[in-house]
Amino acid sequence: MNRIRTFRSALVALVPVVAIALGGTALAQTPAATPTPAPQATPAPAASATPAATPATTPTPAASTTPAPAATPAPEASPSAAPAPPPATAQTPAAPPPAATVQTADPFGEPFALEPKKVVIMKGTANWDAAFDTLIDSFKALTALLDKQSIKAAGNAMIVYTSTDDTGFTFLAEIPVEQDPKNLGKGMSMGTSPDGKALKFVHRGSYDNMDNTYEAITNHLDDKKLEAKDTFIEEYITDPLKTAEDKLVINVYVPLK
Repeated sequence: MNRIRTFRSALVALVPVVAIALGGTALAQTPAATPTPAPQATPAPAASATPAATPATTPTPAASTTPAPAATPAPEASPSAAPAPPPATAQTPAAPPPAATVQTADPFGEPFALEPKKVVIMKGTANWDAAFDTLIDSFKALTALLDKQSIKAAGNAMIVYTSTDDTGFTFLAEIPVEQDPKNLGKGMSMGTSPDGKALKFVHRGSYDNMDNTYEAITNHLDDKKLEAKDTFIEEYITDPLKTAEDKLVINVYVPLK
């Protein structure tokens, strides 16, 4: 922290003391007053008047001190001339970058055309309490199959919900591929992903919060008076096997009749 200290200087003026010599009137008849001349040695105080002239010389140095403080304001004017504005103008162009980082809201209810893809499928059922764990297990089984045969996925993993009720649901876990894997495991098959007209919605966050997204989707369909099919698709934009659950990004597609 910089501290600014202010000093005040005071000028002291010396006032010369003038001695006034007073002369006495001598009596003409008193020649004996000659002894008085001896006290007339008081002219010696008159000589003190000469030192009185010397204090008069002291004000001259006092006058010489006055110009010195006058010189101090001159250097103060030089710091004031420091170019503070240029750095301020240099910072103004830095303002645009934050504006460029602003993200737009995800589309909600955007019309979308689903295209069919070759997929390896694993059929399963789950209850709502362990829904996400069951889906993850299905993705792990499909991924292990592809890794064992050195087959790379040709797209994002998907879940197609085929039916739901109050206790659970049935689903198809699907991963797009360009070649058919061999030696499919139990409940696995090859097929084609859904296609046709749909609406696209985006969910960000944990799977447990999907209820809020689907409630908003239902309200959107009611407001637009749109009729959906009995199925819907979740496309996992982030890898569910490597991404923290609260960081998931999922596209939800609602096929229309």
